[in-house]
Amino acid sequence: MTTSPAHALDKLDRAILHCLQGNGRETYDVIGEQVGLSPSAVLRRVKRLEEAGVIDHYVALVRPEAVGLGMTAYLNVRLEKFTDAHKRSPMDLFRTSVAAWPEVVECVALTGEMDYLLRVVVADMAHYSRFVMDTLLRHPSVQDCKTSFVLERVKNTTALPLEW
Repeated sequence: MTTSPAHALDKLDRAILHCLQGNGRETYDVIGEQVGLSPSAVLRRVKRLEEAGVIDHYVALVRPEAVGLGMTAYLNVRLEKFTDAHKRSPMDLFRTSVAAWPEVVECVALTGEMDYLLRVVVADMAHYSRFVMDTLLRHPSVQDCKTSFVLERVKNTTALPLEW
């Protein structure tokens, strides 16, 4: 899959993407009414957007609190830069480990003082403590971490700003 450059998206593509970001299960009939196309034209455009890698995949968004995961934390993580204990780099070891940690729902590499930012979703402080003490800080690549806890979600969206 190759991602289309943003300038290749026309006004109708952006309108279709806007509809799908609001409701990924919306019918092509409803989307067509909203953007002024037939359902078959919407289908063709959606298939083209999927094949081009503009639409990556479809998911169900689950409210963490509804499934007993009431605490979200952001952890800034700094790694050891060099280690003789492993043949792989500390960053490679860390990335591999993060992929297997279910509490980590997002991990991004950063510029600046810290190397990674993790978004961690857990049930409570005891769960958070177990994750940090038994998993994160025991990882051989981790040098330091700093945590901020979410007190309130002011804005929480997965929709991208398509009109710019």
